Amino acid sequence: MSETISEHESVEEPVVESAAEAVSDEQLISMLVDRARFDGLQLTGEGGLLQQLTK
Repeated sequence: MSETISEHESVEEPVVESAAEAVSDEQLISMLVDRARFDGLQLTGEGGLLQQLTK
């Protein structure tokens, strides 16, 4: 069955439940790259952060 929403119904936006969810994509990427560099992880290549994220 498919559902339709009439023009009078509204779809509620999810409520942000924690401060971690309020982080923008750009901020999250920056935090991950900073953490990877701090921990000595490669960003690309075999075993790098990008490869781990795309698994």
